[in-house]
Amino acid sequence: MSRPRPEAGTGPIDEPAWRLYLEVLEAGGRVAAGSVPDARRPALAGLLRTGLLATDGLDGTYLAVDPRFVADTLGTEMNTEAARLLNRAERLAADLDPLIAAYDSVPRQAAPARADEHVTGREHIRQRIAQLGAACRQEAITARPGPAQPAALELSLAQELPVLRRGCRIRTLYQPVVLTEPAVIRYAETVTEAGGEVRLLDEPFQRALVFDRATAVVPATEDRSRVAVLSDPATVAMIVAAFERDWERAERVCWRSLSASAPSQAAADQVGRLLARGLTQKSIAARLGLSERTVAGHISRLRDLYGAETLFQLGWLMRRSKDDA
Repeated sequence: MSRPRPEAGTGPIDEPAWRLYLEVLEAGGRVAAGSVPDARRPALAGLLRTGLLATDGLDGTYLAVDPRFVADTLGTEMNTEAARLLNRAERLAADLDPLIAAYDSVPRQAAPARADEHVTGREHIRQRIAQLGAACRQEAITARPGPAQPAALELSLAQELPVLRRGCRIRTLYQPVVLTEPAVIRYAETVTEAGGEVRLLDEPFQRALVFDRATAVVPATEDRSRVAVLSDPATVAMIVAAFERDWERAERVCWRSLSASAPSQAAADQVGRLLARGLTQKSIAARLGLSERTVAGHISRLRDLYGAETLFQLGWLMRRSKDDA
């Protein structure tokens, strides 16, 4: 029987410790202290540190410990540490309130960005956007087509909540593909509870951020590793006008309800809406960024729900249900 191997970069122990633990198991779950060569002492120390090996006080041998017990113990410790860090993170804004008030009280004249300013590198881009967000005093609008990364959402939340607390308005536009992403639903729920607005638009639109209707940030490359920071009034006005047009057509969403339900249910609802509009299974899969197999599963459950025998009948029944609502 082949030995299991650890995934690279995961788990509480490295590969040498992993191999040593398996050898101890093959030896009957017990190994004499003197039988471990010096070259393998670091691996032994790792197993003892994590609790996968324990010292037998009677004869000085090492005994293998059930990994389930170790996982429970380490998991409890990690959850405790995570809760402590989360509490510290939630207190940060309140702890810095006096400094924030002092910063806001200093008169300053914001220098507009040059129309030809470009920022390269994701870290530099994040820093530039953070600067613009910190200087925002009235409104920030964001258009974010396509899926979103959880790490980027956490960063956005950390930047946007202080802006909302200052009384600024924040409006964000997504596409329905995000309904399959629990992190987006949690982000949208948190932002809306803090006073922000998040809508969905089932149409293509351009990615952009605009601060105080004076400065816009747009991608300058396909992979978004370079952005243009624009302050030309005519250019910014055009970007804002496009956003307002899309915003009026976008759909309001009760994010709290979606957060309380499973993400798969949110995706199923969106599949039903697109099906009622006459889209094919293949078109729905492309629109929502799902596999055709996943869409087929949602359609099968909808057919059972509506008692439909064919896809055409299901679409007709769903359109009639929508009209009667």
